[in-house]
Amino acid sequence: MAGLELEGSNPDVSLLYDINGLAKAAPPWFDRVMEFVGEYGTMFGLVLVGLWCWWSMRKRGSVDDSVTTVAALVWAPLAAALSVVINIPIRGFVERPRPFNDHEGLEVLIHGKTDYSFVSDHSTLAMGLAVGIFVANRKFGFVALGLALFAGVSRIYMGVHYPTDVIGGFALGTAVALLLAPLAMALLTPLMAAISRSDRVGWIVRSKKADAAYAEECGDALGIPEPRPGTGRGNPGEKDLAA
Repeated sequence: MAGLELEGSNPDVSLLYDINGLAKAAPPWFDRVMEFVGEYGTMFGLVLVGLWCWWSMRKRGSVDDSVTTVAALVWAPLAAALSVVINIPIRGFVERPRPFNDHEGLEVLIHGKTDYSFVSDHSTLAMGLAVGIFVANRKFGFVALGLALFAGVSRIYMGVHYPTDVIGGFALGTAVALLLAPLAMALLTPLMAAISRSDRVGWIVRSKKADAAYAEECGDALGIPEPRPGTGRGNPGEKDLAA
């Protein structure tokens, strides 16, 4: 395809110049920071949020919460990767050139981009991760969504994507992460539950300290006293059947 409309009164192009124009007005050091953050920093931040969510829930959540949370966190990178794979034929079908190939006067912070522009891989990957984390935990999910939105805007700021490239990436990452989440959770939740019962790798899903605290809490709630060594389970006067 020839790609999306690039000439005439196009709000997509106008918004591109407006956001990228901020890079022209910014000092060089700020552009260098945005170059690093937009290319690597936001992705690294999303990984840290996912790890923080995992560490928090395996220590403090209930057994069921830990299992479902870890299952959703495993799905997050899988959803992001699948979204990028789905984007490969989309980019080849649309064949939209990068904005700096068709428009002059852009402040391009990242050079060497020779592939097509629609849909933005960075935006797709970031939103797929963010929505997956949101499925796992709302509090951490909102932080992740904020980072994903910033990742998309930074691609426009750097002059390597149109706004619609970013919006398309957000839509693709969200669609894959949400629409396939029920199937993914149905497959991953039993797997994480089995891992949680393992003596060797159960720590991945549930910390031993959290398990001990949860077992003690359940015992207190049910009013079950701990057995004393050398006594039976009946009244003091009853014989021990095991004797």
